[in-house]
Amino acid sequence: MRVTILGAGVVGVTTAWYAAQAGHEVTVVERQSGPGQETSFANAGEISPGYASPWAGPGIPQKAIRWLFMRHAPLILRPQMDGQTLGWLFALLRNCTEARYAVNKARMVRLATYSRDQMEELRGTVEIDYDARAQGTLQLFRKQAQLDGIAKDIEVLRQFGVAYEVLDRAGCERAEPGLRESPSQIAGGLRLPADETGDCFKFTERLASLCAGAGVRFLYGTRVERLRADAGGVQGVVTDKGELPADAVVVCLGSWSARLVRPLGLKLPVYPVKGYSITAPIVDAGRAPQSTLLDETYKIAITRLGDRIRVGGMAEISGYRATLEPRRRSTLAYTLESLFPAAGDTGTATFWAGLRPMTPDGTPVIGATPVRGLYLNTGHGTLGWTMACGSGRVMADLLSGRAPEIESADLAIGRYDA
Repeated sequence: MRVTILGAGVVGVTTAWYAAQAGHEVTVVERQSGPGQETSFANAGEISPGYASPWAGPGIPQKAIRWLFMRHAPLILRPQMDGQTLGWLFALLRNCTEARYAVNKARMVRLATYSRDQMEELRGTVEIDYDARAQGTLQLFRKQAQLDGIAKDIEVLRQFGVAYEVLDRAGCERAEPGLRESPSQIAGGLRLPADETGDCFKFTERLASLCAGAGVRFLYGTRVERLRADAGGVQGVVTDKGELPADAVVVCLGSWSARLVRPLGLKLPVYPVKGYSITAPIVDAGRAPQSTLLDETYKIAITRLGDRIRVGGMAEISGYRATLEPRRRSTLAYTLESLFPAAGDTGTATFWAGLRPMTPDGTPVIGATPVRGLYLNTGHGTLGWTMACGSGRVMADLLSGRAPEIESADLAIGRYDA
Protein backbone atom coordinates (compact mmCIF):
# COMPACT_ATOMS: atom_id res chain seq x y z
CA MET A 1 0.00 0.00 0.00
CA ARG A 2 1.20 3.53 -0.79
CA VAL A 3 1.45 5.38 2.52
CA THR A 4 2.24 9.09 2.67
CA ILE A 5 3.36 10.39 6.06
CA LEU A 6 3.18 14.12 6.67
CA GLY A 7 5.93 15.37 8.97
CA ALA A 8 9.47 14.15 9.71
CA GLY A 9 9.66 14.79 13.42
CA VAL A 10 10.32 11.89 15.76
CA VAL A 11 6.70 10.69 15.49
CA GLY A 12 6.63 10.87 11.70
CA VAL A 13 9.98 9.14 11.29
CA THR A 14 9.16 6.29 13.70
CA THR A 15 5.84 5.84 11.88
CA ALA A 16 7.73 5.64 8.59
CA TRP A 17 10.11 3.05 10.02
CA TYR A 18 7.39 0.71 11.26
CA ALA A 19 5.24 1.18 8.16
CA ALA A 20 8.20 0.31 5.94
CA GLN A 21 9.02 -2.71 8.09
CA ALA A 22 5.41 -3.83 7.59
CA GLY A 23 5.98 -3.84 3.84
CA HIS A 24 4.32 -0.59 2.77
CA GLU A 25 5.61 1.82 0.14
CA VAL A 26 6.31 4.90 2.27
CA THR A 27 6.82 8.56 1.37
CA VAL A 28 7.50 11.23 4.02
CA VAL A 29 6.77 14.89 3.28
CA GLU A 30 8.58 17.52 5.36
CA ARG A 31 8.76 21.28 4.91
CA GLN A 32 12.15 21.60 6.60
CA SER A 33 15.47 20.65 4.99
CA GLY A 34 15.85 17.51 7.11
CA PRO A 35 14.27 15.39 9.86
CA GLY A 36 13.68 16.51 13.43
CA GLN A 37 14.11 20.22 12.75
CA GLU A 38 11.13 21.52 14.74
CA THR A 39 9.65 20.29 18.03
CA SER A 40 11.95 17.24 18.08
CA PHE A 41 15.08 19.38 17.74
CA ALA A 42 15.98 20.40 21.31
CA ASN A 43 13.46 18.88 23.69
CA ALA A 44 14.24 17.85 27.26
CA GLY A 45 15.83 14.57 26.16
CA GLU A 46 13.93 12.20 28.42
CA ILE A 47 12.13 8.93 27.77
CA SER A 48 9.99 8.66 30.89
CA PRO A 49 6.97 6.33 30.62
CA GLY A 50 6.19 6.45 34.32
CA TYR A 51 5.94 10.23 34.28
CA ALA A 52 3.42 10.19 31.45
CA SER A 53 0.71 12.34 32.99
CA PRO A 54 -1.89 14.77 31.63
CA TRP A 55 -1.49 18.39 32.49
CA ALA A 56 -5.19 18.57 33.25
CA GLY A 57 -5.79 17.26 36.75
CA PRO A 58 -7.41 18.03 40.10
CA GLY A 59 -6.19 21.33 41.52
CA ILE A 60 -4.54 22.51 38.31
CA PRO A 61 -6.79 25.60 37.85
CA GLN A 62 -5.84 26.80 41.35
CA LYS A 63 -2.15 26.03 40.78
CA ALA A 64 -2.25 27.81 37.43
CA ILE A 65 -3.35 31.03 39.11
CA ARG A 66 -0.41 30.84 41.53
CA TRP A 67 2.02 29.99 38.73
CA LEU A 68 1.09 33.13 36.84
CA PHE A 69 2.51 35.26 39.66
CA MET A 70 5.76 33.34 40.17
CA ARG A 71 9.00 35.00 39.19
CA HIS A 72 10.09 31.87 37.36
CA ALA A 73 6.65 30.78 36.22
CA PRO A 74 6.13 27.34 34.67
CA LEU A 75 2.97 28.60 32.95
CA ILE A 76 2.70 31.69 30.77
CA LEU A 77 -0.65 32.76 29.36
CA ARG A 78 -0.70 35.00 26.29
CA PRO A 79 -3.65 33.43 24.52
CA GLN A 80 -5.19 34.66 21.31
CA MET A 81 -8.91 35.02 21.90
CA ASP A 82 -10.03 32.91 18.97
CA GLY A 83 -12.38 29.96 18.87
CA GLN A 84 -9.65 27.32 18.69
CA THR A 85 -7.79 28.67 21.72
CA LEU A 86 -10.85 29.20 23.89
CA GLY A 87 -12.34 25.85 22.96
CA TRP A 88 -9.10 24.07 23.82
CA LEU A 89 -8.76 25.85 27.17
CA PHE A 90 -12.34 25.02 28.18
CA ALA A 91 -11.80 21.39 27.19
CA LEU A 92 -8.64 21.34 29.29
CA LEU A 93 -10.59 22.61 32.30
CA ARG A 94 -13.24 19.93 31.81
CA ASN A 95 -10.52 17.31 32.18
CA CYS A 96 -9.35 18.70 35.55
CA THR A 97 -11.27 16.13 37.60
CA GLU A 98 -10.05 13.09 39.49
CA ALA A 99 -12.09 10.75 37.30
CA ARG A 100 -10.82 12.17 34.00
CA TYR A 101 -7.25 12.37 35.29
CA ALA A 102 -7.29 8.67 36.19
CA VAL A 103 -8.62 7.66 32.76
CA ASN A 104 -6.22 9.90 30.85
CA LYS A 105 -3.12 8.95 32.83
CA ALA A 106 -3.88 5.25 32.44
CA ARG A 107 -4.11 5.70 28.65
CA MET A 108 -0.85 7.61 28.54
CA VAL A 109 1.12 5.20 30.72
CA ARG A 110 -0.21 2.26 28.71
CA LEU A 111 1.09 3.75 25.46
CA ALA A 112 4.32 5.04 26.98
CA THR A 113 5.31 1.71 28.56
CA TYR A 114 4.54 -0.08 25.29
CA SER A 115 6.67 2.49 23.49
CA ARG A 116 9.54 1.84 25.90
CA ASP A 117 9.39 -1.85 25.01
CA GLN A 118 9.35 -1.05 21.28
CA MET A 119 12.35 1.26 21.68
CA GLU A 120 14.26 -1.51 23.44
CA GLU A 121 13.38 -3.93 20.64
CA LEU A 122 14.42 -1.37 18.00
CA ARG A 123 17.81 -0.90 19.63
CA GLY A 124 18.27 -4.64 19.56
CA THR A 125 17.60 -4.64 15.81
CA VAL A 126 19.60 -1.65 14.58
CA GLU A 127 22.44 0.47 15.91
CA ILE A 128 21.54 4.10 16.67
CA ASP A 129 23.90 6.50 18.46
CA TYR A 130 22.04 9.33 20.22
CA ASP A 131 23.89 10.01 23.53
CA ALA A 132 21.70 7.41 25.20
CA ARG A 133 21.79 6.76 28.95
CA ALA A 134 19.69 4.36 31.00
CA GLN A 135 20.13 5.68 34.54
CA GLY A 136 16.58 6.60 35.47
CA THR A 137 14.67 9.81 36.10
CA LEU A 138 14.36 11.65 39.39
CA GLN A 139 11.30 13.81 40.03
CA LEU A 140 12.49 16.27 42.65
CA PHE A 141 10.20 17.94 45.18
CA ARG A 142 11.36 21.12 46.83
CA LYS A 143 8.37 21.14 49.19
CA GLN A 144 7.04 18.45 51.52
CA ALA A 145 3.47 19.02 50.30
CA GLN A 146 4.56 17.96 46.79
CA LEU A 147 6.08 14.76 48.12
CA ASP A 148 2.97 14.04 50.17
CA GLY A 149 0.76 14.29 47.06
CA ILE A 150 2.23 11.49 44.95
CA ALA A 151 -0.02 8.65 46.17
CA LYS A 152 -2.28 8.62 43.08
CA ASP A 153 0.69 8.60 40.71
CA ILE A 154 2.27 5.71 42.60
CA GLU A 155 -0.99 3.80 42.34
CA VAL A 156 -0.84 4.04 38.52
CA LEU A 157 2.83 3.03 38.51
CA ARG A 158 1.95 -0.08 40.50
CA GLN A 159 -0.94 -0.84 38.17
CA PHE A 160 1.38 -0.92 35.16
CA GLY A 161 4.33 -2.55 36.91
CA VAL A 162 6.62 0.48 36.67
CA ALA A 163 9.54 0.28 39.12
CA TYR A 164 9.90 3.29 41.43
CA GLU A 165 11.65 4.55 44.55
CA VAL A 166 10.51 7.23 47.00
CA LEU A 167 13.59 9.07 48.29
CA ASP A 168 14.49 11.61 50.95
CA ARG A 169 17.13 14.26 50.25
CA ALA A 170 19.98 11.87 51.01
CA GLY A 171 18.49 9.37 48.58
CA CYS A 172 18.18 12.05 45.91
CA GLU A 173 21.83 12.92 46.40
CA ARG A 174 22.86 9.30 46.02
CA ALA A 175 20.96 9.13 42.74
CA GLU A 176 22.28 12.50 41.58
CA PRO A 177 25.54 13.31 43.42
CA GLY A 178 25.65 16.81 41.95
CA LEU A 179 22.74 17.78 44.21
CA ARG A 180 25.11 17.71 47.19
CA GLU A 181 26.32 21.12 46.06
CA SER A 182 22.80 22.56 45.82
CA PRO A 183 21.81 25.27 48.32
CA SER A 184 18.13 24.67 47.54
CA GLN A 185 15.59 23.04 49.82
CA ILE A 186 14.91 19.46 48.73
CA ALA A 187 12.12 17.54 50.45
CA GLY A 188 12.61 14.33 48.50
CA GLY A 189 11.95 12.68 45.19
CA LEU A 190 10.27 9.96 43.17
CA ARG A 191 12.77 8.01 41.08
CA LEU A 192 12.00 5.71 38.16
CA PRO A 193 15.19 3.69 37.67
CA ALA A 194 14.17 2.21 34.28
CA ASP A 195 13.79 5.54 32.46
CA GLU A 196 16.20 6.61 29.73
CA THR A 197 17.64 9.79 28.25
CA GLY A 198 19.18 10.88 24.98
CA ASP A 199 19.20 13.40 22.16
CA CYS A 200 15.87 13.17 20.33
CA PHE A 201 17.19 15.07 17.31
CA LYS A 202 20.12 12.67 16.88
CA PHE A 203 17.77 9.71 17.24
CA THR A 204 15.36 11.10 14.65
CA GLU A 205 18.15 11.92 12.23
CA ARG A 206 19.75 8.47 12.54
CA LEU A 207 16.44 6.62 12.21
CA ALA A 208 15.52 8.68 9.14
CA SER A 209 18.78 7.55 7.56
CA LEU A 210 17.91 3.93 8.34
CA CYS A 211 14.44 4.49 6.87
CA ALA A 212 15.95 5.82 3.66
CA GLY A 213 18.16 2.74 3.51
CA ALA A 214 15.02 0.62 3.85
CA GLY A 215 13.41 2.30 0.84
CA VAL A 216 11.46 5.18 2.44
CA ARG A 217 11.34 8.25 0.21
CA PHE A 218 11.79 11.61 1.95
CA LEU A 219 10.62 14.80 0.26
CA TYR A 220 12.32 17.57 2.23
CA GLY A 221 11.70 21.25 1.57
CA THR A 222 8.15 20.38 0.52
CA ARG A 223 5.16 22.17 2.02
CA VAL A 224 1.80 20.45 2.41
CA GLU A 225 -1.00 22.68 1.13
CA ARG A 226 -4.07 20.50 1.51
CA LEU A 227 -5.49 17.00 1.43
CA ARG A 228 -7.42 15.84 -1.60
CA ALA A 229 -10.45 13.77 -0.67
CA ASP A 230 -13.88 12.90 -2.02
CA ALA A 231 -16.83 10.84 -0.86
CA GLY A 232 -14.73 7.72 -1.24
CA GLY A 233 -12.02 8.98 1.11
CA VAL A 234 -8.60 10.56 0.86
CA GLN A 235 -7.00 10.42 -2.58
CA GLY A 236 -3.70 12.17 -2.03
CA VAL A 237 -1.77 15.19 -0.79
CA VAL A 238 -1.39 18.50 -2.61
CA THR A 239 2.02 20.11 -1.97
CA ASP A 240 3.77 23.20 -3.28
CA LYS A 241 5.66 20.89 -5.63
CA GLY A 242 2.74 18.93 -6.98
CA GLU A 243 0.26 16.26 -5.95
CA LEU A 244 1.14 12.93 -4.35
CA PRO A 245 -1.44 10.16 -4.82
CA ALA A 246 -1.76 7.84 -1.83
CA ASP A 247 -3.77 4.90 -0.58
CA ALA A 248 -3.35 6.12 3.00
CA VAL A 249 -2.20 9.40 4.54
CA VAL A 250 -0.90 9.67 8.10
CA VAL A 251 -0.87 13.18 9.57
CA CYS A 252 2.10 13.64 11.93
CA LEU A 253 2.31 17.42 11.71
CA GLY A 254 2.21 18.17 15.42
CA SER A 255 0.59 21.49 16.21
CA TRP A 256 -0.32 22.08 12.55
CA SER A 257 -2.32 18.87 12.23
CA ALA A 258 -5.63 20.44 13.26
CA ARG A 259 -5.42 23.14 10.59
CA LEU A 260 -4.79 20.61 7.84
CA VAL A 261 -7.73 18.30 8.62
CA ARG A 262 -10.28 21.00 9.51
CA PRO A 263 -11.46 21.51 5.87
CA LEU A 264 -12.47 17.84 5.86
CA GLY A 265 -14.82 18.43 8.78
CA LEU A 266 -12.56 16.95 11.46
CA LYS A 267 -12.41 18.81 14.77
CA LEU A 268 -9.01 17.81 16.13
CA PRO A 269 -8.28 19.44 19.51
CA VAL A 270 -4.52 19.75 19.14
CA TYR A 271 -3.10 23.12 20.19
CA PRO A 272 0.47 24.51 20.25
CA VAL A 273 1.96 24.98 23.72
CA LYS A 274 5.39 26.54 23.51
CA GLY A 275 8.27 25.08 25.47
CA TYR A 276 11.81 26.40 25.87
CA SER A 277 15.22 24.86 26.36
CA ILE A 278 18.84 25.80 26.79
CA THR A 279 21.76 23.50 26.03
CA ALA A 280 24.88 24.25 28.06
CA PRO A 281 28.36 22.72 27.78
CA ILE A 282 29.44 20.84 30.91
CA VAL A 283 32.26 22.59 32.76
CA ASP A 284 32.42 20.30 35.81
CA ALA A 285 31.38 16.70 35.17
CA GLY A 286 31.32 15.88 38.87
CA ARG A 287 28.68 18.54 39.51
CA ALA A 288 26.57 17.72 36.45
CA PRO A 289 23.44 15.55 36.44
CA GLN A 290 23.94 11.87 35.70
CA SER A 291 20.58 11.39 33.98
CA THR A 292 17.33 13.41 34.05
CA LEU A 293 15.94 15.40 36.95
CA LEU A 294 12.43 16.84 36.86
CA ASP A 295 12.00 19.91 39.03
CA GLU A 296 8.36 19.67 40.13
CA THR A 297 8.19 23.27 41.34
CA TYR A 298 9.19 24.86 38.04
CA LYS A 299 8.12 22.00 35.74
CA ILE A 300 11.58 21.87 34.19
CA ALA A 301 13.70 18.87 33.18
CA ILE A 302 17.49 18.85 33.44
CA THR A 303 19.17 16.15 31.36
CA ARG A 304 22.73 15.13 30.67
CA LEU A 305 23.40 14.58 26.96
CA GLY A 306 27.00 13.50 26.50
CA ASP A 307 29.14 16.56 27.26
CA ARG A 308 26.10 18.85 27.37
CA ILE A 309 23.25 19.65 29.75
CA ARG A 310 19.79 20.18 28.29
CA VAL A 311 17.37 22.20 30.44
CA GLY A 312 13.82 22.29 29.09
CA GLY A 313 10.30 23.02 30.15
CA MET A 314 7.63 25.65 30.81
CA ALA A 315 4.32 26.01 29.04
CA GLU A 316 3.50 29.18 27.16
CA ILE A 317 0.07 29.46 25.61
CA SER A 318 0.54 32.08 22.92
CA GLY A 319 -0.67 30.55 19.69
CA TYR A 320 1.68 29.58 16.89
CA ARG A 321 4.45 32.04 17.77
CA ALA A 322 7.81 30.32 18.24
CA THR A 323 9.67 33.52 19.19
CA LEU A 324 12.32 33.42 21.92
CA GLU A 325 11.61 35.34 25.13
CA PRO A 326 14.78 36.23 27.11
CA ARG A 327 12.97 35.93 30.46
CA ARG A 328 12.36 32.23 29.81
CA ARG A 329 16.08 31.71 29.32
CA SER A 330 16.78 33.18 32.76
CA THR A 331 14.26 30.76 34.32
CA LEU A 332 15.98 27.77 32.73
CA ALA A 333 19.41 28.99 33.82
CA TYR A 334 18.18 29.65 37.36
CA THR A 335 16.77 26.15 37.71
CA LEU A 336 20.01 24.52 36.59
CA GLU A 337 22.20 26.72 38.76
CA SER A 338 20.02 26.30 41.86
CA LEU A 339 20.26 22.50 41.71
CA PHE A 340 23.59 21.85 39.96
CA PRO A 341 25.66 25.00 40.62
CA ALA A 342 28.73 25.49 38.41
CA ALA A 343 27.95 22.32 36.44
CA GLY A 344 27.34 23.97 33.06
CA ASP A 345 28.17 27.23 31.32
CA THR A 346 24.76 28.88 31.01
CA GLY A 347 26.37 32.02 29.60
CA THR A 348 27.24 30.26 26.35
CA ALA A 349 24.20 27.98 26.25
CA THR A 350 22.13 27.83 23.09
CA PHE A 351 18.50 28.92 23.46
CA TRP A 352 15.56 27.27 21.66
CA ALA A 353 11.76 27.17 21.59
CA GLY A 354 9.36 24.65 20.09
CA LEU A 355 5.61 24.22 19.81
CA ARG A 356 4.37 21.11 21.59
CA PRO A 357 1.16 19.65 20.09
CA MET A 358 -1.11 19.28 23.12
CA THR A 359 -4.54 17.70 23.47
CA PRO A 360 -6.84 18.82 26.31
CA ASP A 361 -6.80 15.34 27.85
CA GLY A 362 -3.05 14.80 27.44
CA THR A 363 -3.41 11.64 25.34
CA PRO A 364 -2.23 11.75 21.72
CA VAL A 365 -4.63 11.09 18.87
CA ILE A 366 -3.66 7.89 17.07
CA GLY A 367 -5.75 5.96 14.57
CA ALA A 368 -8.17 6.11 11.69
CA THR A 369 -10.58 9.00 11.07
CA PRO A 370 -14.09 9.06 9.56
CA VAL A 371 -12.40 9.94 6.24
CA ARG A 372 -11.41 6.64 4.66
CA GLY A 373 -7.67 6.30 4.26
CA LEU A 374 -6.85 9.24 6.54
CA TYR A 375 -5.03 8.52 9.81
CA LEU A 376 -3.74 10.66 12.66
CA ASN A 377 -0.63 10.26 14.80
CA THR A 378 -0.30 13.56 16.58
CA GLY A 379 -0.94 15.46 19.82
CA HIS A 380 1.82 13.90 21.92
CA GLY A 381 2.58 17.12 23.80
CA THR A 382 5.76 16.89 25.87
CA LEU A 383 5.97 13.11 25.37
CA GLY A 384 6.59 12.79 21.65
CA TRP A 385 9.82 10.87 22.03
CA THR A 386 8.61 8.87 25.02
CA MET A 387 5.62 7.64 22.99
CA ALA A 388 7.06 7.70 19.45
CA CYS A 389 8.04 4.07 18.92
CA GLY A 390 4.83 2.74 20.42
CA SER A 391 2.74 5.19 18.42
CA GLY A 392 4.55 4.28 15.20
CA ARG A 393 4.09 0.57 15.79
CA VAL A 394 0.37 0.97 16.59
CA MET A 395 -0.08 3.01 13.42
CA ALA A 396 1.75 0.45 11.28
CA ASP A 397 -0.48 -2.31 12.64
CA LEU A 398 -3.61 -0.31 11.87
CA LEU A 399 -2.41 0.46 8.35
CA SER A 400 -1.78 -3.25 7.83
CA GLY A 401 -5.20 -4.30 9.09
CA ARG A 402 -3.73 -5.94 12.19
CA ALA A 403 -4.95 -5.52 15.75
CA PRO A 404 -2.31 -3.56 17.73
CA GLU A 405 -0.71 -5.29 20.68
CA ILE A 406 -2.24 -2.77 23.08
CA GLU A 407 -5.74 -1.34 23.32
CA SER A 408 -5.86 1.58 20.88
CA ALA A 409 -9.53 2.34 20.20
CA ASP A 410 -9.58 4.97 22.96
CA LEU A 411 -6.60 6.75 21.39
CA ALA A 412 -8.46 7.67 18.19
CA ILE A 413 -10.24 10.92 17.41
CA GLY A 414 -13.60 9.28 18.05
CA ARG A 415 -13.10 9.58 21.81
CA TYR A 416 -13.98 13.27 21.54
CA ASP A 417 -17.46 12.38 20.26
CA ALA A 418 -18.33 10.64 23.52
